[in-house]
Amino acid sequence: MASRLDRFMLPAWLAATALAALGWWFGSGVHPLWWLTWLAPLPVLWLAPRVRARWAALAAFAAYAIGGINQWEYLHGYIGLPVVAIIQAVGTPALMLALCVLLFRRLLLRGHALAATLALPVVWVALEYINNLISPHGTFFNISYTQMDALPIIQIAAVTGLWGIGFLVLLLPAAIAVQTAHQASKRSRMTAAALAALPIMLTLVYGSWRLRAPATATIRVGLVSLQEPARSAAALQVRDAHYVDAINRLADAGARIVLTPETSFASDDANLPAFAELANRRELTVGIGIDSTSDPRAERNMLMVFQPGAMSPATYSKHHLLVGFEQYVPGDSYTMLESTPRVGLAICKDMDFHDIGHAYAARHAQLLLVPASDFTVDGWLHSRMAIMRGVESGFAIARAAHSGRLTLSDDRGRVLAEASSEKHDAELVGDLPLRETHTLYARWGDWFAWLDLAGLIVLLGLALRPLHR
Repeated sequence: MASRLDRFMLPAWLAATALAALGWWFGSGVHPLWWLTWLAPLPVLWLAPRVRARWAALAAFAAYAIGGINQWEYLHGYIGLPVVAIIQAVGTPALMLALCVLLFRRLLLRGHALAATLALPVVWVALEYINNLISPHGTFFNISYTQMDALPIIQIAAVTGLWGIGFLVLLLPAAIAVQTAHQASKRSRMTAAALAALPIMLTLVYGSWRLRAPATATIRVGLVSLQEPARSAAALQVRDAHYVDAINRLADAGARIVLTPETSFASDDANLPAFAELANRRELTVGIGIDSTSDPRAERNMLMVFQPGAMSPATYSKHHLLVGFEQYVPGDSYTMLESTPRVGLAICKDMDFHDIGHAYAARHAQLLLVPASDFTVDGWLHSRMAIMRGVESGFAIARAAHSGRLTLSDDRGRVLAEASSEKHDAELVGDLPLRETHTLYARWGDWFAWLDLAGLIVLLGLALRPLHR
């Protein structure tokens, strides 16, 4: 048996690596196929107990690294990252997968089939959580975002945060791989199958139930994004007039709130009287993304919201800046509008981080206004990252992005209206359902990630414990 496996090791290794690479290529990146992500690790997990450890690790690393090249055009062509940064961005999760597969293999060969089943999801989620704590990009490219089109699955984020989604996605292929391993007893295989099937089934039942919850109110919201003109004074004046016309059109369509993208305007005026007048005249709440230089010592990426009858606009300064691209002074406070429904403010990259969701959940926000700016090809991914915060913490989101997507989404992650601003002007208006939602994740925070960290310690203990003959 061993000699036969040795003889066919190279073809099996190449086939498993190639299949896993294809799975990661189409199951990750800026436009993932959500169902394929569940299968991507399976070939290298099948291979792991059949080859030496170094070959198993190399297959896992190579599969993810090859699949991760699908991000080259985005990271290099659109964002302009240097090759070294791209190697790090692709190589880090490839190394994570190699470590997961090594632990899976070791536990399986030592007779710990159930522990092996948990190794991939536990280690991956624990490492993603640590990366989230230290990375300037927060949760960007977390595996859970691949599932944003699978609405029943992502509802578990209201309980566990996005950590529970990634856990389920990686639990299934690990359990399937254990079924194919001759090292696992029949009883262990059945228990591993139940260990995966039960939480997935419960998640689907919970998600389907949660999606049936009725709305308690609705609000009509308009979003608009116009292409950036040349920076001459005349061109900017024409663009500003076009924004006013678009806001009026959206108000005519019944919008009660209108939002423009991040840094739509550059101004040293702290009040922008034209928009204050428009808000009063149309009985409209108008959110404007501003590159604010009103304080020459502290240029800020700001959202100004003009409300009818208000003496001055509500303001919010962006907290999380894009490293290497933004030189603004970051904000450190949160803003809720004095209105019904309860509306909070955030900007673009803020939504990549959990602190924003926790802060507005604590303030019982029902809706967040989020101006943004994307890199054309990542419009789907980055808008869905923001939408995940709403599922986790219980609020709807109105997001208007330059070179990305305009989206209206409810607190269940449903996208009620969407338009592309990736290469042209865009505007939309739609009714956004609102609820009084209080999630377990908003109350308990990253409890599930901490559970994974504890599980990682236990699994490492099992793997490193000396064998007693």
